[in-house]
Amino acid sequence: RGYTNAPIAIEMFAVTSATSVRAPVAVASAKVRAVSEAPAAFTQRRAVRGAPLAMGSKVSSKARAAGLVVRAADDKPVPGSEAKGMGKALPMEMDIDAIMKLLPHRYPFLLVDRVLEIEQGSYAIGLKNVTINDNFFPGHFPQRPIMPGVLMVEAMAQVGGLIMLDPAASGDGGTQQEFFFAGIDGVKFRRPVVPGDQLVMKVVLTKMNKRFGIAKMKGQCFVGEELACEAELTLALGS
Repeated sequence: RGYTNAPIAIEMFAVTSATSVRAPVAVASAKVRAVSEAPAAFTQRRAVRGAPLAMGSKVSSKARAAGLVVRAADDKPVPGSEAKGMGKALPMEMDIDAIMKLLPHRYPFLLVDRVLEIEQGSYAIGLKNVTINDNFFPGHFPQRPIMPGVLMVEAMAQVGGLIMLDPAASGDGGTQQEFFFAGIDGVKFRRPVVPGDQLVMKVVLTKMNKRFGIAKMKGQCFVGEELACEAELTLALGS
């Protein structure tokens, strides 16, 4: 009766067949042929579910979402290693606020970000996070940023100062006590320190002359397991 001349209308009927639509009995055979041709929209719905669809079947949004999640996890696993646990949860005896209450140094010359361990009058372990934002990198060097060795020695001296200074004299503007370099001996630089490194400094008090306020210390800087710098420091308390 001429229904074979209208394949577009019949295919549209097949795509929307999930809804209740009534059609004349005369186009029943043509409707079957249209379904077997699997229009693009119908094929796409089958791909989403991952299983054949029956005419008139309904898929809930939750089921469809669950199927998509499973396929995404199976087909595209997350690349790389797990980030969790890569950063070390280092201990903290003094945060930056406590350090600034004791040390008189300020930006851009405060070179201790955290104190991991400290025993007043004995030893301390401090940490400096080295970043490209440190103000010395634009000039040292523009082509290859390296932390100046003299600043590693200065950072060790600041950790040493925390051993010497009296916590009872701390305040909002730093302690009223001051300390100065009186000598540096046996300095050795073992490896360059670059942006992204964590410089861990251990300073041990080896001799203290309280009468003259002179202290001798042994300092070492590490990046991971590698020794970056070591020196024997002589510090003098002043006022």
